[in-house]
Amino acid sequence: MTEWNLKDLFKSDEELEKFVDKVEKKSKRFQKRYKNKIKKISTKEFLKALEKYEDILNSITKAATYAFLKFAQNSDYGNFYAKYSQRFASIEESLIFFELEFNKIAPKKQKKIIKSTKKYRFYLQSLKKEKKHQLSKKEEKILLKKSLTSSRAFSRLFDEHFSRMKFKMDGKRFSEEEVLSKLYSNDRSVRKKAARSLSKELKKHTHLTSYIFNMVKTDLKIECDIRRYKSVEEPRHIDNKITQKSVDALINTTTENFDISKEYYEIKKEILGYKRLYDYDRYAPYEQDSETIEFSEAKKIVLEAFKSFDERFYKIAKKAFDEGWCDVYPKDKKRGGAFSHPASTDTHPYVMLNYTGQRRDIFTIAHELGHAIHQYLSRDVGYLNSDTPLTTAETASVFAEMLLFDHIKQTTPPDKLLPIYGGKLEDIFATLFRQIIFTLFERRVHAKQNELKAEDFSEIWMEENQKMFPKDMRFSKGYEIWWSYIPHFIHTPFYCYAYSYGQLLVLAIYALYKQGSKDFKEKYIRFLSSGGSKSPKKLVKTFGFDIEDEEFWRLGINETKKLLEEFKKIRREYAL
Repeated sequence: MTEWNLKDLFKSDEELEKFVDKVEKKSKRFQKRYKNKIKKISTKEFLKALEKYEDILNSITKAATYAFLKFAQNSDYGNFYAKYSQRFASIEESLIFFELEFNKIAPKKQKKIIKSTKKYRFYLQSLKKEKKHQLSKKEEKILLKKSLTSSRAFSRLFDEHFSRMKFKMDGKRFSEEEVLSKLYSNDRSVRKKAARSLSKELKKHTHLTSYIFNMVKTDLKIECDIRRYKSVEEPRHIDNKITQKSVDALINTTTENFDISKEYYEIKKEILGYKRLYDYDRYAPYEQDSETIEFSEAKKIVLEAFKSFDERFYKIAKKAFDEGWCDVYPKDKKRGGAFSHPASTDTHPYVMLNYTGQRRDIFTIAHELGHAIHQYLSRDVGYLNSDTPLTTAETASVFAEMLLFDHIKQTTPPDKLLPIYGGKLEDIFATLFRQIIFTLFERRVHAKQNELKAEDFSEIWMEENQKMFPKDMRFSKGYEIWWSYIPHFIHTPFYCYAYSYGQLLVLAIYALYKQGSKDFKEKYIRFLSSGGSKSPKKLVKTFGFDIEDEEFWRLGINETKKLLEEFKKIRREYAL
């Protein structure tokens, strides 16, 4: 199957409608039974209420997943998505009291409740930490109602707009995903034309995209001021269950090592025989004939890679392919990019791909299935605990990519390994260095007090992008507006460092696996199965690491350096 089987959620829109009606009634009964009473009920009764609360949230998520996936598959469903988003917001409004009232329980009783439950302990401890940022019930209701017309609305506008955009090249019209795939062509003229096509079309829309970015930026600042956060980054770090110290350690260590990517691109320029490297040469393949890989073959390669690690990985991935968890190919009005949506704990994840037959697309399959495996395994800890922080979520996806890389290495003749290593290094740079560049860009943008013009965004974008490339690398005309198509800046501000976090974490953990660390597979499966029921710091400590120590992040950097040295060795041995 190459399209989603949404019947695992609901067999029809009519069934969805009836289900949402039931959830609304259930939430009203819950509100009537517990509102203004949480402080008075016993510990036992509170835990029963918590289970009911979790069940309602899981049901909302199931319905919301169906509405969102229909919209992601076809932007014509924007009205459908908006209709149900309003209904879900209304249901959530009736539940706002629960978490607020928990944080008003007397400290002694609150401590007793937390101590009495192992299952919900970390969730309640995390909730307790949010107390100082919570508002009154009335204020929370206002913010929830306004969320439909604030940054969430601009996020929807961004998605709808880009799903309809077409990029002209060689007399044909391509989707965003299709034109981006041409930046990996082995023909330099094709890459150049693709870059020009992307820039030319993006430029027509910078008034809108800069306005959307400004509104998201302003909305975030207002909410952070209202909730008394120290910075606009802080809510993301709290969601990720990590500290500013840990994030700063990651960013500092990464920025100190941009020389790794600079050295690589100098070597790439020499191998390709170019006088000068341009931005559209970053992903130029080393093979003269880069073949298109059929999806059936890509699927087979990924399954083999997962099976070589663990039978459980293989079985879950096979279910995903066989049972309609994946929507595979680009199509008109379909959202660009790729994701794995966890859905609800009584169903399964859904994976969106835009497969174009490039080698990098195989790694995207592994990446998103890594997420799906993680999400599937964490269902058993329950809805409230299955919501995994972005930092550890990206660990699962990047680890899956490493499994695929290792598998391809082992099945490729030594004299053909250079493109494999080059591709992997470029993936690491895109996940590690480029995402830190994105974060530095966001920090500077959000630090500006006033609205920015498109040229202001572009100036910051260019200054930050230059940091990971050699000085003599040239950026083509129009590259300065490529900030405008990055969805994470709009959907989830300060998301991007999570990719870098996951990349370095995986490089360190994967080194343990390759060294034959005792019980590694079982530890790793437990790590994934824990979902968000423990803090990232505690989960990573399972492997003996401290994520707040810059020395830990250097372990991942050193693994990157090793890969670069192996790449250089292959080049020397085969005189490339």
